[in-house]
Amino acid sequence: MSNKKILFVCLGNICRSPMAEGVFRRLVEENGLEDTFEIDSAGLISVHQGEMPDARMCYHASRRGYELTHLSRPVTRADFDHFDMLIGMDEKNIAGLESIARTDEQRSKIHRMVSFSHYFNPDYIPDPYYGGDQGFENVIDLLEDACEGLFASFSH
Repeated sequence: MSNKKILFVCLGNICRSPMAEGVFRRLVEENGLEDTFEIDSAGLISVHQGEMPDARMCYHASRRGYELTHLSRPVTRADFDHFDMLIGMDEKNIAGLESIARTDEQRSKIHRMVSFSHYFNPDYIPDPYYGGDQGFENVIDLLEDACEGLFASFSH
């Protein structure tokens, strides 16, 4: 398996994408493949740049043993050259990524997080920011499922 560089993307990089990064990082570590993957996350807007993930997401993540330490950053054009896959959480994220991509090769690196889902069949990963506790729990469930599918896709 060659080195894979994966960037998870949502709107502000404080809820969904840092959670996806945390879930995928744990899968990689549990399988002893830290040297095989480079994992990061970013947002389409820079309003939260330099901030820790949303405190509610950190709380729900910690209840499942995840520690989210990523500092929010915006997606850059250079990310399209550096990463093999840029994975968006919803259609707005996909459209935002497509608007930044400059070439067909860069556009081919854009993927929907839900395309890797196995157990659940969501249309997208919903933004829990304006919801309650159940929204955060639901997002973690969906991301655990999709990240397992993404991880499994590398073993084929």
